[in-house]
Amino acid sequence: MSVSYRQPGIVLTDRHFTVPLDHDDPHGETIELYAREVVASDKAGQDLPWLLYLQGGPGFGANRFVGKQAWLGRALKDYRVLLLDQRGTGHSTPANRQTLPLRGGPAEQAAYLTHFRADAIVRDCETVRREVTGGAPWTVLGQSFGGFCTVNYLSTAPEGLATAVVTGGLPSLEAHADDVYRAAYPRIERKVTAHYARYPQDVERVRRIADHLLTHDVVLPNGYRLTVEAFQSLGILLGGSEGSHRLHYLLEHAFVRTPQGTVLSDAFQEEVQGLLSYAGHPLYALVHEACYGQDHRPTAWSAERVRGEFPQFDAAKSLAGDGPVLFTGETIHPWMFDCDPALRPLRETAELLAAHTGWRPLYDPARLAANEVPVAAAIYHDDMYVDTAHSLETARAIRGLRTWVTDEFEHDGVRAGGPRVLDRLLGLAHDEV
Repeated sequence: MSVSYRQPGIVLTDRHFTVPLDHDDPHGETIELYAREVVASDKAGQDLPWLLYLQGGPGFGANRFVGKQAWLGRALKDYRVLLLDQRGTGHSTPANRQTLPLRGGPAEQAAYLTHFRADAIVRDCETVRREVTGGAPWTVLGQSFGGFCTVNYLSTAPEGLATAVVTGGLPSLEAHADDVYRAAYPRIERKVTAHYARYPQDVERVRRIADHLLTHDVVLPNGYRLTVEAFQSLGILLGGSEGSHRLHYLLEHAFVRTPQGTVLSDAFQEEVQGLLSYAGHPLYALVHEACYGQDHRPTAWSAERVRGEFPQFDAAKSLAGDGPVLFTGETIHPWMFDCDPALRPLRETAELLAAHTGWRPLYDPARLAANEVPVAAAIYHDDMYVDTAHSLETARAIRGLRTWVTDEFEHDGVRAGGPRVLDRLLGLAHDEV
């Protein structure tokens, strides 16, 4: 049953949908999807075109906005918006350490999770679209991984799209995960270098924390084992507009003096466990590398293997000299399934996914080259999460795609830039700017 309610300036309606787990077996097992319909209060009774929002991730439910935050206010001027919790996320049928054992053992869990990539999400969207719009095409806004889904949409079901806009999410059409991470580590290093240039006092702070973690066994209050590699992974913050500042403020209160000596402060530990825990988004860890799985090649813990090609990220080696300890970024590693209590029960499942060889191609270059859907994309210069060169190559491969390449924003520009980013992209897609 749909339930409607109000926030300032908007009317929201809870929507629920049933879709096949495997769209190639439409009469088989089903899962539930949740979406939140949003419309401006003064347009609630109007027949408006639809805009579908595809959240970044993978593994995150759609934004829980209050009122007309970020880009939503701009969208509501022209559209009725659907904020979809992609399969396995948010209020849709969950996939986590508590629910996956219902599938059986690790082999059954891994087989289940092979259905949680962009191709399945797009087929979900097409099922939902036919119910929501009565068959009319809609506009899709894809942020980050949502952009990956949008490119799959353009490849497989362009007839469902009136317009497509992408922010920070044009993937390489053919690159293996190894290629993605070989391009990523130098970008991460540049972001860390820029952070230390802004906050030079953090160089010594980070060295001190890293040294403490190499010589002490630290377990956070939630049971997370804080290793030096886990600490380095806080560099994922550096891809956001406020991330460097957030990281700096976190580091400045790392230690406290006690009768037993100097230890990591409770405040530091509390904040770190919130940043590192995957309890709220375990799919991000489980299927992140699978997003790049194509051509029947295993991803095989790509980020971990490729990191070995960049010894400057070895904290112990950095501490043996006088150089800075480098943070890492948006990378998933097998040790995470040892450190994080939310992931530990899923370690064997993750190993099976890393070894999986059944990945099918996600994109159709020939169909993209013949694209007729109005499409525009924001490409953030030196985006830490999505390689700019890969994005530009893909932009050239999609017929008619218009780009906005900017260094005004980081990866979260559609949030940080508010209505301005979406307004520009819609204008580009519709040939109005």
